[in-house]
Amino acid sequence: MGYDEAALVPVTERRLYLEYENHFPVTKSLIYLNHAAVAPLCLPAAEAMKWLADDVLMNGSQHYVQWEECYERFRESAAKLIGAHRDEIAIVKNTSEGIATVALGMDWKPGDRVVAFREEFPANYFPWLRLESRGVEITWLSATDPLDRIEEAVRGAKLLAISYVQYLSGYRADIVSIGEICKRHGCFFFLDAIQGLGVFPLDVNRAHIDALAADGHKWMFGPEGCGLLYVRKEWQDRI
Repeated sequence: MGYDEAALVPVTERRLYLEYENHFPVTKSLIYLNHAAVAPLCLPAAEAMKWLADDVLMNGSQHYVQWEECYERFRESAAKLIGAHRDEIAIVKNTSEGIATVALGMDWKPGDRVVAFREEFPANYFPWLRLESRGVEITWLSATDPLDRIEEAVRGAKLLAISYVQYLSGYRADIVSIGEICKRHGCFFFLDAIQGLGVFPLDVNRAHIDALAADGHKWMFGPEGCGLLYVRKEWQDRI
């Protein structure tokens, strides 16, 4: 017995799907299930990458000015996506590089304290753990701990680092409430946004986020090796 697959999808979602279906040729041969790993490229991203490769192949660096314009559009688009300013956006290789830039770039002193979370992806776990060798204390919580437990831990802490969405469980943090807690106690708020950026709204000012790192190969449907690092303006000279 057959069934009408389209009839199972609400009209508004069906229209959106039909509008973007051709951007994903992978759907012609595969049923692609998101599993918190690498997403398929969308056609516009693939075409942009091919254009650049062909340009370098045929013209060397003759069109370098156009490449710089591409970098500028990247910063502007990334800033618009998260409610930041283009001057607060750096292009990095991946989320890990963005996290490491913040973790290694801050002026840590013995006795400083970081609030971190046990379920994190290694890239948002080990850079903070390594700070213990410099005399930094780590307070470990669970991502599902209630907000009052997080607030208790944040008192007197220098930095809190958490993922927007946990890579193993899919648990989504209440980043607005956590940001308000960090703001209230003068704690630097760092967000690993890779598992949520592009599928859930994110405003760095509303959530009082001081720094954020993400990559393009998940919900952004871009390539690996193309990440962004956001650092709030007032922190840039201190990292």
